[in-house]
Amino acid sequence: MGYLRFAALGDSTTVGIGDPLPDGGWRGWARLLTEGLRAHHEVSLCHLAVSGSTVADVRARQLDAALAHRPDLASVVVGVNDTLRSTWCPQQVRADLMHIAGELRAVGATLMTVSYHDHAEVVGLPRVVVRPLSQRIAVLNEIYDEVRAVHGGLHVDLRLRPEVHDRGSWSIDRFHPSERGHRALARAWAEQVRAAGIDVDLPDLEPCGGRAPSWRHDAAWIVGEGAPWLGRRARDLGPWALRRAAAR
Repeated sequence: MGYLRFAALGDSTTVGIGDPLPDGGWRGWARLLTEGLRAHHEVSLCHLAVSGSTVADVRARQLDAALAHRPDLASVVVGVNDTLRSTWCPQQVRADLMHIAGELRAVGATLMTVSYHDHAEVVGLPRVVVRPLSQRIAVLNEIYDEVRAVHGGLHVDLRLRPEVHDRGSWSIDRFHPSERGHRALARAWAEQVRAAGIDVDLPDLEPCGGRAPSWRHDAAWIVGEGAPWLGRRARDLGPWALRRAAAR
């Protein structure tokens, strides 16, 4: 068994929100992928993702620890939070992502990046924010296209994944994957890793080992986490979206 270092950088999707464990905390696609890798390798996982992170947060608060880990694989799945803020600046997002990718490649890491699906379509947001948010996601994907053109790496295109349009793949907020969604994402990554010549077991798509679905837990999460998050985003994006609508 070879030794493999994996650094997982990003936001709540990589944290694993939507895939709760029975004793608390989150599992998520990165840990599921790690389980598949550990069937063939001794794996050191450096899990750095933090819920709510922007691209600038990853550069400022996660990158140095990832570089110190000297990863063989480094996932960078971040940027959606940037599109949900009134401070959205694609030029800065591009500069930060190119810097992150360049630094990780310089220590020998194979990058793992995504192309994002249209979150506005899946979540069912009000029409006043759907069009501009979709446009921002498209710009973010173009930036990731450039990152891959320069630095290469493994790629999962969420726009082409049928699971994205399956309600069972999403948690109650329709923004974070459910356990089934995390498993589908982990399996998509495992397929890419295997195609790159790294032995890995494909994660099972059937739920196992997580906390059983419960409306009580879902309701508690919505009250304690989901609703406050939506409120913050509404206060931030609402005035901007209304100005955009009025200008049309």
